[in-house]
Amino acid sequence: MNYKIISHSVLLLLSAVGMAYLLFAKEYFYAGILLVSIIFFLIQLIRQQLFLQKQFQEFSEAVKYRDFTRRYSTKNKTKSEKELFSYFNQINVVFKEISSEKEIQHQYLSEIINMLDAAILFYHADSGKVELINDAFKNLFETPHLGNISGLAKRNPDLYEKTLKLKIGSQQLETAFSNKGKIKLLIQLSEFETQNSIYRIVVYQNINKAVDETENKAWHKLLRVLTHEIMNSIAPISSLAETLNERLQHQEETEALKDFKTGISTIKNRSEGLLQFAKSYRLINKVDQPNFKELSVAQLFEGIFQLLGPSLLQKGIELDIILKNTRLKVVADKHLLEQVLINLTLNAMDALENTENPTIKLVSLEKDDEIWIQVVDNGTGMEPELIEQIFTPFFTTKKAGNGIGLTLSKQIMLVHNGNITVESESKSGTTVNLKLPNYFFFTRSTR
Repeated sequence: MNYKIISHSVLLLLSAVGMAYLLFAKEYFYAGILLVSIIFFLIQLIRQQLFLQKQFQEFSEAVKYRDFTRRYSTKNKTKSEKELFSYFNQINVVFKEISSEKEIQHQYLSEIINMLDAAILFYHADSGKVELINDAFKNLFETPHLGNISGLAKRNPDLYEKTLKLKIGSQQLETAFSNKGKIKLLIQLSEFETQNSIYRIVVYQNINKAVDETENKAWHKLLRVLTHEIMNSIAPISSLAETLNERLQHQEETEALKDFKTGISTIKNRSEGLLQFAKSYRLINKVDQPNFKELSVAQLFEGIFQLLGPSLLQKGIELDIILKNTRLKVVADKHLLEQVLINLTLNAMDALENTENPTIKLVSLEKDDEIWIQVVDNGTGMEPELIEQIFTPFFTTKKAGNGIGLTLSKQIMLVHNGNITVESESKSGTTVNLKLPNYFFFTRSTR
């Protein structure tokens, strides 16, 4: 209770009564003295109220802007002021503890969110203001900062359109462009409402590797069944055809027997062709366990040049080797990785037929946690629908091809914990990206 205010009020009341009495008694001199006293007490009361009002305003402003650092001194203050300032200090201590706990929770949550592999975007549904993007989002979509979701329209318009079309609570499988090229994303949108706003959280999960591994296992299972059935069915036919053909060699030659021999020979040759065809697909399922070693990319490229140099020269194709880092190394199986580069270079040579100034580039570069090896040609390129099928077993655009080269290449890259992607447009050339883990990046990061 503020006794000073009460005492001032009582004194004012008594002074007013006394002044009234003196005026009634026509004691104007003494009445004037009381009037001065009343004005003095009134000024003191107003000053006290204004002082307290100012303190409340300053405290309210500090609370509004969450400034709890001020400490109110109680030294040389009246009892009521001491009590008020003491309450202010206690409130500040409580709010500081709450703010500190909230900050710790915020940092804890931010650390957890940044540790997730999935990219996360958190924004206001009404204004589009972005509250948070985690490190996975920044790295995957090469977006170091995003103030408003509309800013995504310039950096990644395709992803922006697909994000806006998401349905709340549902999962959608989409493709999008990222720092890893074109990838498959599993996107999910959730929404919640507070007193002030509606918020949305979008989660983008890169499922490229999972999809590739699932598809790869499915194809392997199918190929095992097919090759097993083909070989079991064709082998006896081929053996029987060979036996019959040998017996017919000792028979007297007639026109009918000649036709019969031709038919059996055709059956035998076709059976052997089917057996060889089935054996070639077994290679996809029998990629040896890689013998991992540190390999110099420069030496790897030099080996390809020495091996295919004469063929390139004969066809008038120029080979450029571009090394961003001449000391760059990868951890891989030399023979398997060479096989992939040979397949891709031969494919590029075929694509350069009837091309002016045919050129193939072997490029290596570092992208943080990955090493990219690129085979680039300025050939005829491919249509988008064709790119989706080129890694499918049995699929080929070559007359003499068997559809095993790129499928085997992809299998080799998956065994290396890497991947292979293709960028191409019709009549604009093709770039094949081999992506391998950069183990040396992880080593440098932990030093």
